[in-house]
Amino acid sequence: MRVLALSALALAATACDSGDVPTPSEAAQLRPSAPQVEADEVLLRGDGLVAGNEAFYLAAGQREVEGAIARALGKASEGGTNDACGAGPVAYSTFPGGLTVNFQDGSLVGWLWRDASENIELAGEIAIGAPRSEIEAEDGFAMIEGSTLGEEFSLGERVGGFFEDGELSMLYAGTQCFFR
Repeated sequence: MRVLALSALALAATACDSGDVPTPSEAAQLRPSAPQVEADEVLLRGDGLVAGNEAFYLAAGQREVEGAIARALGKASEGGTNDACGAGPVAYSTFPGGLTVNFQDGSLVGWLWRDASENIELAGEIAIGAPRSEIEAEDGFAMIEGSTLGEEFSLGERVGGFFEDGELSMLYAGTQCFFR
């Protein structure tokens, strides 16, 4: 009886394996590699950011995000809460290099970058101060017609920015407190 029960258990276990599911080590090899970012760099993405060796999606925890950015760029130079934001109260922290990160209810909701810095870039190696012609050549580029904020554009569905004097002056993603 015991042999019959063990045989049935072994048969049931093999019947559940479709053979198509990779082992954990195989799955790790199939994942796309994370962007290579130096310990003192921040890479901005439309869905979050990478600070040093830590990647964060929008909705990541405020303490973790601020800690990783501080380790990469240095201590925040400014912070506070904007209670007049149309999206509701937004807490923010501004770091060296002109990077401001926005939080609501303790979660990352957006970022804004406005100063040229060798330690910050948008995925695709886009940097503040780049010539307008270079940005216009990017995939997904479109001017935002009728913007009351200036020469505003989008890069795909998640990143926006502004030109000033023929150069890229600001980039942003996620929730912002722009008054249009």
